[in-house]
Amino acid sequence: MQLCDIFLGLGEECFSQLLRNISLGKLKTYQLFDRLKTRLRVTKLNTETLKKAGPKCWQRFSEPENEDFANELGQAILVSNLDMIKAVLDELGIPHEDGFFPKDMDSSKYLNEGWQEKVLSRFKSTFPESLLLFYINHLGWEMGKATEVYLPHAAEANAGPA
Repeated sequence: MQLCDIFLGLGEECFSQLLRNISLGKLKTYQLFDRLKTRLRVTKLNTETLKKAGPKCWQRFSEPENEDFANELGQAILVSNLDMIKAVLDELGIPHEDGFFPKDMDSSKYLNEGWQEKVLSRFKSTFPESLLLFYINHLGWEMGKATEVYLPHAAEANAGPA
């Protein structure tokens, strides 16, 4: 699975909500502002251009060679929401330094069965669901355990009536 698969799996409405969670101030702090502006192909980057760029960005996920674009967007979303990342990593007991952890860390002992449901249940009243779902999927992908997009509503729909 690739990062663009996560965006596509979550859907266009979720993607639009994720764009609204990008903090331009955090992008400047982490020196990502100009990189994202270039990737989005806009001359001016502000909340309005982010909103307007959404449909064109969504279309780009179906183009070949889209993974670098997905990585840049993912990074912008994540650095804009480090408070959520720290809270989730603390809840899961994953060691980190202000939301960042070594890429080669053995994650098998931290992402046990049901960790996605645990995170979603614990934080759904604190953070936007679209943001939580993106990070849950990103964390699973980044730590190499996820092979498909986690969608709790799809699992509930497939379960049928009790």
